[in-house]
Amino acid sequence: MSLPKGLAEDVSRNLVMVAQLIDEDPEKAYGYSRVALRLASRVAAVREAAGFAAYATQKYSEALAEFRAARRMSGGVELWPVMADCERGLGRPERALAMAGEPEVQKLDKAGQVEMRLVAAGARRDLGQLDAAIVTLQSPELASSAVHPWTARLRYAYADALLAAGREQEAREWFGKALEADKDGATDASDRLAEMDGVEFVDAFDEDESDDSDESGVVDLEDEDDEDDEDDRDGDKG
Repeated sequence: MSLPKGLAEDVSRNLVMVAQLIDEDPEKAYGYSRVALRLASRVAAVREAAGFAAYATQKYSEALAEFRAARRMSGGVELWPVMADCERGLGRPERALAMAGEPEVQKLDKAGQVEMRLVAAGARRDLGQLDAAIVTLQSPELASSAVHPWTARLRYAYADALLAAGREQEAREWFGKALEADKDGATDASDRLAEMDGVEFVDAFDEDESDDSDESGVVDLEDEDDEDDEDDRDGDKG
């Protein structure tokens, strides 16, 4: 709203492309975000979008800079967890843990606090503190039977931490609970369960196998019918 109409439309188009492509083609999304940034670097939403595009392409230093700029402009705290995760991406898990203890976390909504918990647990794992990661994820949100948008990811992270600690039976149980909550396919819990059960997925029919079948005496039913018709005609002639 602070931009001239024509410029605002150009910026908006680029931001829409960022949103549409960030999951399937993050590099293209990143390119569109750079265009928007050149056009309107003083708009918080643009800096935030640029941050997420950089984050999706693992440009963590750049992402962190953009998130910090967006936060200064907007004054909000919702980007705090992803900023902490950028610190992890930069190989600084201690900083991520320090951020998990800052007052900003108390200002986050429930989803943001769960996200911060996931980041903190990841930082513990980065440091080789598996037991601490497990304890970090243990919370009322994890114990709750209610399903929220973040439930599957929280249960999945807990299962993965348990598995890393060698607690396979518990891990299997929690991968199952993650799958129950994962209505949108946000995790690969089903694949992890299959892997733990020793199940391998293969294509039922391979193109080469199909070719081999044709060469190994499998009769085409249409050809067989044609042969029967010829026999019938020969019989009529006789």
